[in-house]
Amino acid sequence: MPPESASVEAVANELSISTSTLERWRADALSRPARERAWTATARFEAVLATAAMDEAGKGAWCRENGVYPRELEQWRAAATQALIEPEDARATPRETKADRTRIKELERELRRKEKALAEAAALLVLSKKLEAIFPKDKDEDA
Repeated sequence: MPPESASVEAVANELSISTSTLERWRADALSRPARERAWTATARFEAVLATAAMDEAGKGAWCRENGVYPRELEQWRAAATQALIEPEDARATPRETKADRTRIKELERELRRKEKALAEAAALLVLSKKLEAIFPKDKDEDA
């Protein structure tokens, strides 16, 4: 079926499926209205590429042959164009990049400070336990 339009025998050999099974599946797919047939993203992109250089009459003929409305083809083209535009908009400006680097440095500095404080607290805890082991507290001293 369009847009790939490979022969039933070639697809059957490629997928290791009997031709009768594949023909039955194809008949089932063709029995459904064209509106319900799903086009993969790759197939839609290839359709946009195939019709990009065509004039309106050529596009209309291609659409009739493949069961697609020209409006749908235009929506696919707009979606492909939008997908190409978005990554440029998502890029950070040099000012944002500099601000990000500054923020990263601040966070790294804060992390180092907290790691040092944690290490100091752990060292004090170990020392206090060693001190208690060397000089145990008497119950009489506490009172």
